[in-house]
Amino acid sequence: MRKLSLALLAGVALVGCGVDTESENQEIVSNLVKAGYPADDIKIVDGKVYAGNDAHVTYEASLEMLQSDGSAEQYRTSNLVSTAVTKICLNPTSTFNSYARLSQGLDLAIGNYNALGLRIFFARGPTTGCTANITIQTTSGSGGSAGFPSGGYPYGTVNIGTGLNTYSVDVNEHVITHEIGHAIGFRHSDYYNRSISCGSGGDEGASTVGAIHIPGTPTTAVVGGSIMNACFRSTETGEWTSSDITALNYLY
Repeated sequence: MRKLSLALLAGVALVGCGVDTESENQEIVSNLVKAGYPADDIKIVDGKVYAGNDAHVTYEASLEMLQSDGSAEQYRTSNLVSTAVTKICLNPTSTFNSYARLSQGLDLAIGNYNALGLRIFFARGPTTGCTANITIQTTSGSGGSAGFPSGGYPYGTVNIGTGLNTYSVDVNEHVITHEIGHAIGFRHSDYYNRSISCGSGGDEGASTVGAIHIPGTPTTAVVGGSIMNACFRSTETGEWTSSDITALNYLY
């Protein structure tokens, strides 16, 4: 059974984008280290800072991680979507829509969230009444990336690899649901040992503010135990596990 990493960073050259951007990125890295992330789990790719391989961290989000409290122990960031956000519109680009399985996977991912009757509702854009927006766009590879919430709003972009179009609709559903999970504040369920789902890799960092245990969910991960596992398999169903549902209902 082949395991496929969600990380998009392997083989990508690290580049800078000017003195101001470099300075800000170094401050983000510093903030993440202070928040408890190990330095070797933080990467700068194409001028953006990533933690846990597929979660982009903005400067504002890094500051919020420093200012929030958590418990040291399924996991979330200290940054969540505020109660002012009720309808999150997911707006795919025309290129994204041109890939049939990616497009179908987005519809199924939206259905995953809305079936739970959460206080936040997801809609496929373009549409009206949005209190927050997320652009769904393509990138290279067979994985995805997103980021953590900031200022009470979900992260504004989800990147999905066009290589996923060669996999089943269920796998596309799984990856898109996973990346939307990051955008609303979920960390990897096996953040403390990526080898559980990836076959290799270590601890992404058990921060007192960046990896807060969600009550009612396991503190340990197993293969196939959560959509939020760091890596996915070619056999994924795209459906929530019981602990995923517990976590979502607790937070939202």
